[in-house]
Amino acid sequence: MIPFIALVMGAIVVLSAITALRHPNILVSILFLSSMSLGASVLYLLLAAPDVAMTEAAIGSGLTTLFFLFAFRHLRKDRES
Repeated sequence: MIPFIALVMGAIVVLSAITALRHPNILVSILFLSSMSLGASVLYLLLAAPDVAMTEAAIGSGLTTLFFLFAFRHLRKDRES
């Protein structure tokens, strides 16, 4: 059962990455990048690496998304002025 779940999560990660690269809206790309990282952390958990999964969830999904959203907000302010 776990290999099937890992296969599905791997497909979700790949599809999220492709969508993040191809979507014209930057905000949607940031959200798909975050979901890709969260899916990767679930994969690490399924592969019995909880320390790597926790690090990926905290830094990859959390902190990196905050940095991207912060930069996106500043980009919008620069375009308006």
